[in-house]
Amino acid sequence: MKKNMGYTDRLIRLIIACIIFVLWFEDFFVKGIPGVILLAAGGILLLTSLVGACPLYSLFGINSCPKKKKDSIAD
Repeated sequence: MKKNMGYTDRLIRLIIACIIFVLWFEDFFVKGIPGVILLAAGGILLLTSLVGACPLYSLFGINSCPKKKKDSIAD
């Protein structure tokens, strides 16, 4: 899968996933079925931040990766 997430996007997703995991494992805020759903969402956020690609971004044509500069060399 082609990378379509920039550094800031990946970092934000990683931070949110960590917050969700801490809330879940400390049994602080999320409990029961909604907690499990939130934990699954945190897992998805973690996975997409580590891989650098989001399937929903591909579906909607979003790309937060910085554009690569091409060096134009005259032949």
